[in-house]
Amino acid sequence: MKKSITAFAAVTAAALVTTAIVTPASAGPVLDRVKAKGFIQCGVSQGVPGFSNPDEKGNWSGLDVDVCRSVAAALFGDATKVKYTPLSSKERFTALQSGEIDVLSRNTTWTLVRDTALGMNFAGVAYYDGQGFMVRKSLGVKSALELDGASVCTNLGTTTELNLSDYFRANGMKFKGVFFEKADEVVAAYDAGRCDVYTTDQSALAAQRTKMKNPAEHQVLPEIISKEPLGPVVPHADDQWFDLVKWSLNVMIEAEELGLTSENIDSMKADSKNPGIMRMVGVEGDTGKNLGVDNNWSYNIIKQVGNYGEVFEKHLGESTPIGLPRGLNKLWSKGGILYAPPVR
Repeated sequence: MKKSITAFAAVTAAALVTTAIVTPASAGPVLDRVKAKGFIQCGVSQGVPGFSNPDEKGNWSGLDVDVCRSVAAALFGDATKVKYTPLSSKERFTALQSGEIDVLSRNTTWTLVRDTALGMNFAGVAYYDGQGFMVRKSLGVKSALELDGASVCTNLGTTTELNLSDYFRANGMKFKGVFFEKADEVVAAYDAGRCDVYTTDQSALAAQRTKMKNPAEHQVLPEIISKEPLGPVVPHADDQWFDLVKWSLNVMIEAEELGLTSENIDSMKADSKNPGIMRMVGVEGDTGKNLGVDNNWSYNIIKQVGNYGEVFEKHLGESTPIGLPRGLNKLWSKGGILYAPPVR
């Protein structure tokens, strides 16, 4: 029996050594393409404040933009090495499939069909959302269940259309759909009174309300009629690119849990003895090796982009014109459902 245990231990040790020396596979087509260009082509919305929106000089900002910036920081050590392609809901998947963009970071819902039938992988959830309804306060409507016969504006080519149809049918109501390809066309139509209701993700309703002539005249109804996990998307057939995008998002979430911020990361790097923090700042371990990047990759993300909480508060938080509470997007340890696998 002793001999058998010893033999088993030897085999186990050999397996551990073999696992430890496995090197990452050669870079796939997308990662090779990105490295050759020297920048990431990031597909974004045509303008949703707080998520991806250009200023008057054409500079993009928002949560989805910062997801792409985090990948650039990890790969190139420079979060500015990103170019942005604004895409409609209808165009976004074709742009990713054709190679026009390298990653889609555009308030896109993770669904089974999109994850399996369209040749793409979702790299995580950057924002947990749900579909809602906006109406003018002057209508006197307090619930979505009072919308029978209403005209409803929304975008073509989105999960919103099916959710809208399902909700009204399930509740024995009818509606008249008013559909547009571009988000700004939907906002303009609703603001001009061409429809009674505007429906999309609740976060986008809050964001787009800031574009209206008199934002205070509109209200979001209490019903949330769907689950909308929104996150970055990459093409199939390049696992290393998939891993890099996925773990760049995870680092932002994990950094918040560890208390690492863009402002304190240098002092933490110098002084912290916490093993998790030491790995995140590149002092201990070799976390970049299997991603094909240097060991400062996670430090660069946190230093140049910030942790998830910093990014949320900067672009969407209650001190911004959008004014969204964290809600489900709080860390799991703070009452939300935001959770990242450990960086180790």
